[in-house]
Amino acid sequence: MTNISIGENKLRNDMVSVCRRMNVSGLNQGTAGNLSVRLDSERCLITPSGIQYDGMAPDDLAVLSRDGRWSGPQRPSTEWRFHRDILAARPDASAVLHTHSRHATAIACLEQDLPAFHYMIAVAGGDSIRCAPYDTFGTQALSNGALVALEGRKACLLAHHGMIVLESTPDRALALAIEVEALCAIYLLARKAGRLKCLGKAEMATVVNLFATYGTPDFPDSELVQVPAAKTRNPKTTGRRATNNSSSGL
Repeated sequence: MTNISIGENKLRNDMVSVCRRMNVSGLNQGTAGNLSVRLDSERCLITPSGIQYDGMAPDDLAVLSRDGRWSGPQRPSTEWRFHRDILAARPDASAVLHTHSRHATAIACLEQDLPAFHYMIAVAGGDSIRCAPYDTFGTQALSNGALVALEGRKACLLAHHGMIVLESTPDRALALAIEVEALCAIYLLARKAGRLKCLGKAEMATVVNLFATYGTPDFPDSELVQVPAAKTRNPKTTGRRATNNSSSGL
């Protein structure tokens, strides 16, 4: 790959790795699904159309501009419009991942939102994971519907189609997609087992707020107090001191 920066080269390799892991994890199959990553304010890298991930190389990825111009050896994904539009509308996201995973797609075929049946729904940023209305793949209408469903969220379903997630990196986008797919699977099992009960809006608002600092030192817990780590002794130094002490008769 000529005239490509070290940073872009790493992004390309990361994207190929994530796409292949999508297949291994069962989120995707064949040529379905796609991934984009922001390059700068005007451009993104996007997976090509109609190429299976196992045979995709880093230099197969296309560079796509907001005005639809693209460069590369392969034509961009047919879903380039919602990738472009989401990255333009959501400065908090740098990676957009789309899959046709089994359980998420099953719920999307019911044309319904995923409700707050489990507190982890908040991982997508709210008290539900919305389902955008159906429109033909690759169209501006599909992109417009996805943007509405993603307002205040990091994931949505696409009716009779699949799911979209957005995150700060390709790896984090993949992790979120795996989480949403797992939630969809649990939801379908719970519905089959009996009457489903959902958490209230107040509780979900609490969980969403907690998720904002989850995994950081700012996570609120007044009973948990961090103390300085205990210094560990160097065994070699300790041994030398013991030898010196014994030789001096102490």
